[in-house]
Amino acid sequence: MLRAMTALRATLLLAVMACGSKNPSPQEPAVEPPPATATTPNPTDPPPSVVPTTKPAVAQRLAEDTPSTTVTGNPFIAPAGWSIAVRGAATIIEAPEGNSFIALVDVKAKDAEAAIAAAWAAYRPSAKWPLKAVTAAADKDGWTDQKSFAYQTSPNERRDVVAGTMRHGDQWTVWIYDMAQDVGEKRLGAIELVFGRLFPKGYSRESFAGRKANVLDAARIKQLTDFVERSQKALGVPGVSLGLIQNGKVIFEGGFGVKELGKPAKPDASTLYIIASNTKSMTTLMLAKLIDEKKLTWETPVTSVFPQFKLGDAETTSKVLVKHLVCACTGLPRQDFEWLLEFKNRTPATALETLGTMQPTSKFGEMFQYSNALASAGGYVGGYVLFPKKELGAAYDEAMKTRVFGPLGMSSTTFDFKRALRANHATAHALDIDGKPALAAFDVNYSILPVRPAGGAWSNVKDVLKYVRMELAKGKLPNGKQYITEQVLLDRRTPQVSIGKDEVYAIGLGVSTKYGTPVVSHGGSMIGYKTQMFWLPEHDVGVVILTNADPGWSLHSNFQRKFLEVLFDGKAEADNDVAAAAKAMQERIAAERKLLTVPADKEASAKLAARYTNGPLGEITVTRTGDRTVFDVGEWKSPMASRKNPDGTVSFLTIVPGFEGVDFVVGETGGKRTLTFRDAQHEYVFTESK
Repeated sequence: MLRAMTALRATLLLAVMACGSKNPSPQEPAVEPPPATATTPNPTDPPPSVVPTTKPAVAQRLAEDTPSTTVTGNPFIAPAGWSIAVRGAATIIEAPEGNSFIALVDVKAKDAEAAIAAAWAAYRPSAKWPLKAVTAAADKDGWTDQKSFAYQTSPNERRDVVAGTMRHGDQWTVWIYDMAQDVGEKRLGAIELVFGRLFPKGYSRESFAGRKANVLDAARIKQLTDFVERSQKALGVPGVSLGLIQNGKVIFEGGFGVKELGKPAKPDASTLYIIASNTKSMTTLMLAKLIDEKKLTWETPVTSVFPQFKLGDAETTSKVLVKHLVCACTGLPRQDFEWLLEFKNRTPATALETLGTMQPTSKFGEMFQYSNALASAGGYVGGYVLFPKKELGAAYDEAMKTRVFGPLGMSSTTFDFKRALRANHATAHALDIDGKPALAAFDVNYSILPVRPAGGAWSNVKDVLKYVRMELAKGKLPNGKQYITEQVLLDRRTPQVSIGKDEVYAIGLGVSTKYGTPVVSHGGSMIGYKTQMFWLPEHDVGVVILTNADPGWSLHSNFQRKFLEVLFDGKAEADNDVAAAAKAMQERIAAERKLLTVPADKEASAKLAARYTNGPLGEITVTRTGDRTVFDVGEWKSPMASRKNPDGTVSFLTIVPGFEGVDFVVGETGGKRTLTFRDAQHEYVFTESK
């Protein structure tokens, strides 16, 4: 799950910085580490030179997002509330919380390694984090020779340190990301603002604004399907189902690969996958139907229609409107592990009770923070409004059936896992710790049931295309009937919070204008299932792509670029992007693997307690059989690896495919042994118990 949670954060950062766009691959950046440290260039190399500047090193706090440049004139946008200063060749941007930095350093050097050494010397010459991973990215946005350098921090530092090189002509620009993890996750939108338009001086990104879309004829469709087949093989994705719609007609639907490794059955357009967070968009459609029926509005206070709704304090609770439940704009951070590790006895009602422990970390509308728990509340509120006498889960299920799935003809879409698993479905896969495709830890996916409005639906290409067709038709069904008022439908695309300069999150939908023409989309991620849908409203064309493996994230994002290339005769970038991503993914996994002891170190394992408990996350039972150490959380279990961290602490990490890399740091408090687990913004201490 490091390749789905902590890894998601890390790869988002690498993708944002190296490529100027988010690419939430499930793989954590980790590659075979070169024998060097952050500040150690090859002593035989001629010394690199930094670019001189006369700008003063005076930090300036920015009142608004501010167009800025590096010392040689490469443009970027510095975020409001951050401080900016120039020190020699380094332009340093500091987050409002302090002690979290992005440095952009212009240097002259013979190669990427020399450029990195010069940049660290200019920014922080005392830095000594071990270099863990060096990976290359494809040429993009005017930059060549892009490399990412990931450094090994210790879990107790709660810090991510990544750097990267980009060259334009004979000039290198080096970025350094030196950020507390809680700040990095909380301020991802601001980080995207910095890197999303960091271009060489004088460069303009390709735009498709005003272009006429090509008709997707057989030849162009073949370009797309060939890309899918090449990409899935390169990335290790066993099965893919794809659907394309243009001008109101389905022009392709089919499948590639296999539904399960080792078995010949192929996926098709009827094959079911967990569509995960794509469910959110459909949940907001249900809420829009209630608005159409005059049962509520987006501005309705939640407590006025659902009195039992409660966040961490009364004042915040009273301010939450219906739209806030599904806008990722309330400042409520992710708190997913409280349902991922402890879900056996959880219900929709108890999931909502957990919201009462959650506090926003920013003001409403101030920054993008994705909350599955809050989105699930949106669905349950809608169900309660329609069916107040039903149990919350049953009410939501009925609301979705009667307001969304039934009217749109989505007859195969279901929240019933048993029904889905009896039907034509794709099996979940992930990469193991050696980077090979394997069956994933599917049982973890049952954790979504108590919060299913946020991501619990099973569906297929045929059904999701019906949803996309309705979106493109502005609320009309194929028979011409107006299913929902056009304006109510389109209100869901109204920006609620920015993610960088070129993307916004609306109400359960993202809208990107990165390439000039709006792309409306959402993606989904559960263990072994990565799915995406997107459509271009100005061109009446849409895509559904469903995959049965965690590396499907990389296939999705690169497929979207390929689709735009084919649709508008754009520059050929996607093939190089996916090839570089596949290579980097394997290199990162190999590097992380070198840091692990598998099976876990016997001596370290022998010092563990037999049982640990934590209030929100439940119990861990530790068993040892032969060489294997296993952590059992009740709902699922995993064999463990161990790792010695740079600060001398020892971590035990899960290695079950799909949920690998969950990091427990060994410690002691008050004479009792502990295991400390963290996500970006929370810390959970498991204490030994009888």
